[in-house]
Amino acid sequence: MNDDELRAAIEAVVMVAIEPVTPGLMAELFEEPAERVELAANRIARDLEADRRGFVLARIAGGYRFQTHPDQALYVERFANRDVSHRLSTAALETLAIIAYRQPVSRSQISSLRGVNVDGVVRLLEQRGYIEPVGRAEGPGQPVLFGTTDLLLERLGIDSVGQLPPIEDFLPGPDMVGELEDRLRPAVGD
Repeated sequence: MNDDELRAAIEAVVMVAIEPVTPGLMAELFEEPAERVELAANRIARDLEADRRGFVLARIAGGYRFQTHPDQALYVERFANRDVSHRLSTAALETLAIIAYRQPVSRSQISSLRGVNVDGVVRLLEQRGYIEPVGRAEGPGQPVLFGTTDLLLERLGIDSVGQLPPIEDFLPGPDMVGELEDRLRPAVGD
């Protein structure tokens, strides 16, 4: 298979795939080395970017898939959200963040971090396919431990949870903590 044929085969398979297609699977399908498939996929991705196309070939969840170019997000969001609201609540997003950063984690651990019962939110996230049971904790009751799924990685547009921004980026700095403490401290004479 020459380079143009390999590129065309990759494009065709990725176009019809529902989930990201791994280089290993494509190597099997095309009877080509996985390294050659990776190189060809990377060339396709670079060419699409250089041509300023409305879509990209992205490396997501260990495989490749076509997705819209980030510069077109506003228009795609407008199109996708017409008369539909499938957004997650703040409680669901907070719970999902805890699971993503602390996985594997149990319901009770999530509840103690959030300070509220999270049973309903965990059920919702599991139904939507963003989290799944990944094992059981040792100890009394052996509670179910949850972790994130490849679907969440796809939705976030990342290849692994290691690509999540550092949690420190979301925490207030020492100066902000001091300012908050000053505001919360009762005034002398109160």
